[in-house]
Amino acid sequence: MTRIPQQLVECMAAARQVLVVSGAGISAESGIPTFRDAMQGLWSRYRPEDLATPAAFSRQPELVWQWYQWRRRLVADAQPNRGHQALAGLQNCLSTMMLVTQNVDGLHQRAGSKDVIELHGNLFENRCSSSACGHLEPNTDLDATAPPQCPHCGSLMRPAVVWFGEALPEAALARARHGASECQLLLSVGTSAVVFPAADLAWMVKQAGAVLVEINPATTPLTAVADFVLSGPAGEILPAILRALDPEPSDGAHT
Repeated sequence: MTRIPQQLVECMAAARQVLVVSGAGISAESGIPTFRDAMQGLWSRYRPEDLATPAAFSRQPELVWQWYQWRRRLVADAQPNRGHQALAGLQNCLSTMMLVTQNVDGLHQRAGSKDVIELHGNLFENRCSSSACGHLEPNTDLDATAPPQCPHCGSLMRPAVVWFGEALPEAALARARHGASECQLLLSVGTSAVVFPAADLAWMVKQAGAVLVEINPATTPLTAVADFVLSGPAGEILPAILRALDPEPSDGAHT
């Protein structure tokens, strides 16, 4: 069983606000490939620029749409893992916990986490491709082979995710940065810490003197500077942290 340092448990229990930043690693434990790992089979002949840029969508909207529909079906078949579930449990037992994710799969919400800040958007939402409109709605048809038209302006709807060359949603990024400025402890979970501006959050916290905790089976740029490095899968370490903080859960969140 994973052992969690008592000093870390005390730091988390004492923190007025904990910020969690999650990345692709936690979803990989649910069998969801990263963007580039998903470029396999009949998609292997394409480059990211062919499938995930505004220019690609303008040029070949049906191709881009079909790629995202394939990814949506893949994610829809996946289930939240014990790491996702433990974060939902931590949100219930800590005084204040903000969850910021670089993932677009919605698994945190499906596991029970509330008010998740999605820096890169959500795979299961569509947004109008016209910047003047920006209408947002759920994607309800995983079998549609072509993008639908916006019910407001008639432009094509696109996946509501951040593509290469696009800025992160301003409101989400502002909330995440505010959370970093206010927190006493940050958990970096399954993130490579090389994708900016999301990677800035950990450095902001470190420079402010807050406690930085890394949970990752691999070494990242944060490993050398983190106050606590818990090397291993989130699905093992996060439930152990939850057990240490809340030994007798009433909702079964530790299982």
